[in-house]
This record gives sequence, structure tokens and C-alpha cells, in this order.
Amino acid sequence: MGSFNEDDIPWDQFRVDEEDVEWGEFRAWLSNQELSERTVRERLRYARKYLEVLMDLSTLGNYSPSKRDHIRKALISLSKFLGLYPELKQALKNSGIKWSRTSSVDSFLRIMGASNQEEDLLEWLEKARGCIGKPSLSTLLKFAALTGLRKAEAIASFNQIISLSQERGGLEQYYDPEKGALEHYKYPEEFLRTTKNVFFSLVPEELLEEIAASEPVTYEMVRKRLYRRGMNVRIDELRDHWGTFMLDHGLIKEEVDLLQGRVGKSIFVRHYWSPAITELRDRVFKALEQLRTEL
Repeated sequence: MGSFNEDDIPWDQFRVDEEDVEWGEFRAWLSNQELSERTVRERLRYARKYLEVLMDLSTLGNYSPSKRDHIRKALISLSKFLGLYPELKQALKNSGIKWSRTSSVDSFLRIMGASNQEEDLLEWLEKARGCIGKPSLSTLLKFAALTGLRKAEAIASFNQIISLSQERGGLEQYYDPEKGALEHYKYPEEFLRTTKNVFFSLVPEELLEEIAASEPVTYEMVRKRLYRRGMNVRIDELRDHWGTFMLDHGLIKEEVDLLQGRVGKSIFVRHYWSPAITELRDRVFKALEQLRTEL
């Protein structure tokens, strides 16, 4: 982190007390910024909880890189709402606090850690599904493991399947049986975000039927039940495992990226690559048969 010069910060501009903010209006303003409802709730929560950081931006350095980014995004949104963004932008620049980026060393350590923990992760999944105490939550964990979705995406998709399956022909709006695809892109507020997207997932119909017979779930339900049993939530690690497994079982990098919501910036991918989805479906389903035997 760069040097921090308090004289460069217009502190008087940032003396904002919680009662000075019309939080209802701020929420409405956020909703008009083309953000998902989840992001709106998150920005509002972080802005209220960490409002005092505006008084001393150097305290951002006390938080983990991930939390620091969430706090900064929330305070930037709040500053725009309050008309203080130019001042905050300059103050952040003067502070030298950077957005977090994964270094090559961090990536290497993650790779080494993942290679050593793969068996441990599958043991965690088996134990978690066995002790979580609610069939719907067990099915959710299996769904996450078989799709490689982020935890928020897996929960949103899981609940969307349940909701639509209760309407006559409702699930047809979301699931294309010919392609075997859950078409997330049709619900942009839930699945298409600024930096984290997911466009579609290839899912066998029998798993879809199992989910449709389940009850809606929340992350808190998963977290609390696992924590009571002394277990951490490792759903996002299942995403890493899924991607690696698919690469090891016949998919190419571009296909894994596409299924996990990443579209490469190369000219080939952006303008020429056009995979046959039904052929991709067949290879994914074949790999999933093997993956199921390991879960």
C-alpha cells in the first residue's frame, strides 16, 4: 500500500453520520443503477456497517483484500448518491489503496493447496451431505458439485427451478431439454452481473426433477447447519474441482470457461469460435456420470 498523507484528504467532506443518510432513498437509488437485488442489499449493508471508514480511509488497510473491495464499492456508491464522489475518488487515489488482485504467487499457492485438498474436499462433501439434516440442502450441495456454479448462483438457480416447476410449463422457460441446458442468461438480474456471470449450465433432467421436488433454500440455512456440526462452507471450492475435473475429462479450456461464465478476450473466441452445444452436452454428461461416482 502506498504512503498515506492525511493532509491530502478533505476530511470535512466525509463527516457523514448514519442519521444524515436517507437510507431508503439510497436503496431506491441503488435499485436504479441496474444492479441485481442481491448486490443492492450487499452495497446497502456494507455502506451502513462501514460508514465510519469514510472518516479515515487508511482503515481500509485493516481488512482483507476481498472485504476491502466490498467496502470500497459500497462507499463509492454512497458517495455518488451523496454527491461526494469526485472528492472520494481523489482521496482514494491519494491514499494509495489498490483494488485487490491475485498475484502469481497466490495463484501458485492456491494450485498447490487445491491439489493436496481434492480428496479432502470430496470427503467434506460426503460428510456435509450426510449430516446437514435436510434433503433439500443435500441436493443443493450435489447440484453445486455437478454444475460448478458459484454458491450464490447455485442457490438462485436451485430456487428458480423449484419456483418455475410449480407452474404449468414454467420450467420450459428456463430449461431447454434438447440442449440439456439451464438458460441462466434469460434472468439477467440474477445471473448476469458486472464482473461475475453465468450464461447456462448443462444439467441432466433427472437432477432437475430431484431439485423440483425440493424446498427452497438459503445460504444461511446451509451455513448454520454446517457450523453447528463444526464444518465450514466449501461450496465455492466445488467450483474449482468441477472445472479441473472437466478439463481432465475431455473439455477444453474455452468450454470450461464458457460453462462457468467466462468469455475469453481473444479474437478467436469473441468472433469465430462456435461450439456445438448438443455435442458439448454429450461430453459434459459423460463426464458427469464419472463425477457422480466420486461424490
